[in-house]
Amino acid sequence: MKILFFAALRERLNCDHVQLDIPLPSDTNSIRSALQQTFPEQADILADGKALVAVNQTLTHDNTGVKEGDEVAFFPPVTGG
Repeated sequence: MKILFFAALRERLNCDHVQLDIPLPSDTNSIRSALQQTFPEQADILADGKALVAVNQTLTHDNTGVKEGDEVAFFPPVTGG
């Protein structure tokens, strides 16, 4: 499964995506955990509350189901003014 990274996450992880071997169907909580194991030095920025997750370009929460063909992306919380 291809996982996309945006903004500061992309910069901190030094990549715009990663390919993970995750059995599907799965959920965003399992994907987040797999990413933290893949990037142990950056596990803190991938934690719930520090990195948002979108499935098929829709902001979601952990435990959201993910199936074959879904696009999953992580990005830092956004602020505006």
